[in-house]
Amino acid sequence: MLTVITYDVNTEDPAGRRRLRKVARHCVNYGQRVQNSVFECVADAATMAKIKSELTKLIDPEKDSLRFYYLGNNYGSKIEHVGAKESYDAEGFLAL
Repeated sequence: MLTVITYDVNTEDPAGRRRLRKVARHCVNYGQRVQNSVFECVADAATMAKIKSELTKLIDPEKDSLRFYYLGNNYGSKIEHVGAKESYDAEGFLAL
């Protein structure tokens, strides 16, 4: 299942900047960054529940937000890319 995770972390104070770094590092562990605060993750439902739980613990819900877009297994026709940054195969090998 492909899930798009987006986040908006308030960085007006040092604690917010720390939260932002933690959220970004956590997302990198599970998915591919496609824009600054947007990640695409291919994972089963149990893994996504774990990721959501972990990310929820990292943010301040009074100041920050997370969004999860569950695109399912047949996501190929639901994604259109225009512009910079070449698209990638979400289930293929990542070039390092």
